[in-house]
Amino acid sequence: MGLALYNGAVFVIYGIDKWRARRGSWRVSEATLLWLALLGGGAGGLAGIYLLRHKTRKPRFALGVPLILATQTSLLLWLLSR
Repeated sequence: MGLALYNGAVFVIYGIDKWRARRGSWRVSEATLLWLALLGGGAGGLAGIYLLRHKTRKPRFALGVPLILATQTSLLLWLLSR
């Protein structure tokens, strides 16, 4: 449950950054967005990238976040199989 809430929060933060980008307002740093994905928010980050069409042209996000999510999923499956 906690992981789902965290991923939801990451998705919302990606959405806020997209909204601020359109308005020319203060932005969430790319490093922060990537760290949020790396710290367990890979699914939320990937949803933010593709559902909100945010950062899709940046290779760090278009390639990095799916790789982060694949690694997190593999680790979770490995832990559950033990």
